[in-house]
Amino acid sequence: MVVFADQEQEKHLDILRKREEEEVVEILSHKYGVQYVDLSLVAINTDALRLIKEDESHDAETVVFGRVGKRLSVAVRSPENSKAKMVIEKLKELGYDTVTFMASQESLKRAYERYADLSYATESKAGVFEISPAEIEELASKVQNLTDIGTLINEAIVIKKTYRITRILEVILAGGLSTEASDVHMEPEEAAVRLRYRLDGVLVDILTFDHETYRLLLSRLKLLSGLKLNITSEAQDGRFSIKIKGDEIELRTSVLPGNYGETLVLRILNPKAISVTLEELGMGEKLRQRIEREITRPNGMVLTTGPTGSGKTTTLYAFLRKINSPGTKIITIEDPIEYHLPGIVQTQVDEKKYTFAEGLRSILRQDPDIIMVGEIRDEEVAATAINAALTGHLVFSTLHTNDAAGSFPRLIDLSVPEKVLSSSVNIAMAQRLVRKLCQQCKKERPINAEEKITIERILGGIVDRTLVPQTISTIWDPAPQGCAVCKGRGYKGRIGIFEAIYMDRPIEEVLRTKPSEREVAEAAKPQGIPTMVEDGIIKILLGVTSLEELRRVVDIDAIV
Repeated sequence: MVVFADQEQEKHLDILRKREEEEVVEILSHKYGVQYVDLSLVAINTDALRLIKEDESHDAETVVFGRVGKRLSVAVRSPENSKAKMVIEKLKELGYDTVTFMASQESLKRAYERYADLSYATESKAGVFEISPAEIEELASKVQNLTDIGTLINEAIVIKKTYRITRILEVILAGGLSTEASDVHMEPEEAAVRLRYRLDGVLVDILTFDHETYRLLLSRLKLLSGLKLNITSEAQDGRFSIKIKGDEIELRTSVLPGNYGETLVLRILNPKAISVTLEELGMGEKLRQRIEREITRPNGMVLTTGPTGSGKTTTLYAFLRKINSPGTKIITIEDPIEYHLPGIVQTQVDEKKYTFAEGLRSILRQDPDIIMVGEIRDEEVAATAINAALTGHLVFSTLHTNDAAGSFPRLIDLSVPEKVLSSSVNIAMAQRLVRKLCQQCKKERPINAEEKITIERILGGIVDRTLVPQTISTIWDPAPQGCAVCKGRGYKGRIGIFEAIYMDRPIEEVLRTKPSEREVAEAAKPQGIPTMVEDGIIKILLGVTSLEELRRVVDIDAIV
C-alpha cells in the first residue's frame, strides 16, 4: 500500500515555490540594474521603517528597511511601479539618498510584520543604536559573572517575536560594557557561532549560538555600520555608536570572509577607557619624573614602542593631556583617530589622499608646537619626523620594536643618520600591559624556592637598589573563582610595565658605531631605569599583578 504524506509534500512544494520566487526576483534585479535582497535574512531598521506609513507601504509594495544617516535602503516589488517611484521621489525630496533593492512578495510580507513592533528599540540617526539607560542598568545588574551574559543571550535567542535580534544585540553590547570588554568577537564554526569578549587583553568564551541567528545579527550590524549587505567575500570595515544617557560610545566593525561565513569583530572605543592620566599609567616614580621632564621640553622626539595592543596610544594621549594648554598648538596624524581629545587638532590618514608623510609635511606648515605621529612606518616619515624634532617641534610617535633599545637600530635602518639621532631623540620607551589582580579577592601565599631564584636573578640586574623590596617572602595569585567585583576572573583592569632609555653621553657615543640592541641596552644600564621585566617583578612583589601574568606577557626565562 502506498501512503502519500500530503502535508509533508505540500510543505516541500511550498519551500520550492518560495525558493523559485526568490531566484526569479534575483534574476529580474539584474535586468533592472538594482540589487536583490531577501528581507527574511535582513534585520529591519525600525527607524527606517517609520519613514513610510504602513498603509502606504502596502499600497506601493515598498519598504524602507535600512538607514545610515541620510542614506536609505529601499526594497520594492517592482522598480517600475509608479507608486513605488512616487514614494522614492518623496524620500528624495526630504533630503535622503536612496538605494533600491528588489524583493519578492513573500519577502515584503515579512517586513510588513515589523510594523507591529516599532516601539521596542530605535536606531535614531546615522549608525547610532540607542539603548535605554534603564535597560542597560537592568542588564548590568543581572551580570554577576560571564555565565550570566550567556544565559541572557540564550533567553533572547528563544524569543519568537521579530525584535529578538534587537534584544540579543542589546545584551551583547550591555555585557561588553558591564565587563569593560575591549572588543567582541563572533566567529562562525562548522556547528555553531562562537561569541568571545576580549577582557583585559585576553579572549574569553561567552557562548555558542546558531548560524541562523548570527546571519540576522550580522545583517543588523552591517546596516548599522554602513556596510554592504550583499558582499560576503570581501573584508569590510565600518563604525557605529551606541548612545547611553546622552553619551556616545563608538564601535568599530570589522568583517572578514571565512570558511564557515563572515567573522565579525566589534571594537568598543569607550572614552572612559582611554582617559587615563600620566600618574595612573603605572610608571615607577623615577621614570615618571624623567618622562614629565622630557615631554615639557620645547623640541625633540619622544618615542614609545611595543606591539599592537600594548597601550602605546593610551600613553601618548596621557602625554598630550598632561601638556595641553590654551597657549599650545597640538596637531596629530593618526590611523585611525580612535578617541577625540578636546583642544587638539586631530587628522586621519587616508591611503589615497592623505598619507603619513604628506600629512606630516602639511602639519608643519600650520606651525604647531607639538606633533603626534601615529606611527613611523617608513624612511620618508622617519626623515620628516626627525627634521621636525630638530627644528623647534616636540614630536611624539610610536615604533614597532620589542624594547626601548631596539628603537635606535630601527631608526638607523630607516636611514636616519646616527649623528642626527643624538640631537633629535629625547627618550625612547617600551611597554606592555599586564592584568591587575583583583584587589578584593587576590590571595597571598609564601613564595616557593624556584620562584625566589627567578625573582632574585632578575632583581640582581637593577642598578638602583632603592627600588628593590627589602624582603622577598610572599607573592599574590588570583582567586580561583574570583568574586563579584572582577566578575569571577581574578583580575580587574590592566596596568603598564615600562622601560626607557634617554639620550645621554654614553648613548651618544655608542650610536656612532651603529650598535646592536644589546649594545645600546648595555650603554643605558648606568641610567638606573628598570627594564620591563624588572618593572614587572617589582609590581609582582607589590601585589599589583601575578608571576603567571608576567610570564604570559614577557619572556622571564630569557633574562640572564
